Formats: sequence, C-alpha cells, structure tokens
Amino acid sequence: MTRCWTAARVLVLVSGLLSGLLSGCTPGQQKPSWRIVPLQRSQPHDGLGVVSQPDGYGVHIYLETDTSDPAVCKPRWLASPARLFNGNGTAPFSSGLASQQEFFAVVQRRDVRGALKRELEALCQARAPQARWQWQDPPTKPSEVRPVRLPAWEEEDLLTDPSEERRRQDALLQGDRLNADQP
Repeated sequence: MTRCWTAARVLVLVSGLLSGLLSGCTPGQQKPSWRIVPLQRSQPHDGLGVVSQPDGYGVHIYLETDTSDPAVCKPRWLASPARLFNGNGTAPFSSGLASQQEFFAVVQRRDVRGALKRELEALCQARAPQARWQWQDPPTKPSEVRPVRLPAWEEEDLLTDPSEERRRQDALLQGDRLNADQP
C-alpha cells in the first residue's frame, strides 16, 4: 500500500509540474514579436505596420509629410493609428482605430523609429524631391501631440459669424427677406 501511495504522489507531482510548464506556453503569456513591416496605404512608404501583440495585432501608423515650407520636407505626425490585423501573416491589413497610448508605446522603440525615419525620408523624396529632408521625433505623450492645422477650413470668410446667422434667421422668420439677404 505504501508503494501505491508513493506512486500516486509522484503522479500528482509530475502532472502538476507538467501543467505548470504547459501553462507558461499559453498564447496570453507570449512576448510580442515586434515585427515591423512597410504597409502601403495609397503610395509606397506612406504607412508602417508594427506588430506589438503576440497574436498579430498592432498598429498601422499613417505616414504624412509636412511641406508647408517648399525647401524642407519633414514628418507630420498623426498620433491616432489604425488597428493592425494579421500582422504575423502574409497579408496584414488595418481597420478601425488603435489607441494613442499604443502609438506612444511603439514609437519609443529605437527599431520602430529607425523604420519610421527610413520610410518618411523615402516618402519625402517621392513627394518633394527638391526639398531638404528634416527628421523630427514623433510625439511620445499626449501633451506633445500638435493638431494638424487646416488653414483653408479656418478662413474667416468660410465660416459665418453665429450672431450674424441668427439675425438672418430672425429676419426670415419675420418675413423680411430684404434684410435677411444683407450681411
């Protein structure tokens, strides 16, 4: 009976050890592979996929250039990346949005910044070959994000003054078409 008890104990210990070893191999415990792949949106060098999760998920960083000064081409950072799917497969693609926190995490890696620099320099060469290339580090925290300014949308003559619009509406409601048409 002692031998059976000892054999049973050994079996329990071995099965416990085996289950402990196997539980360390679950997909949730794997480290990310950090695969970095150029991922074109509409032209070469305008996107970079970064696999940051072991299941092939990550971020698709949209790459844009700032050529507001015709002599200089530099990165224009869009800190709201798309969600990358199938990043470990043969056909990665993106859909929807990933968080800015994920963007900040991946751009802090030296290998990702190196790939961003190469892709953006090539994009600048394609878009503004006469301009000088100037690297600017990506934002790494929310306070460093600068919203993209679109001057054509912010021109005074494109937006109606709300008080002026209210005056026109009141004039129309009172049947005074003559004063409603005058600014």
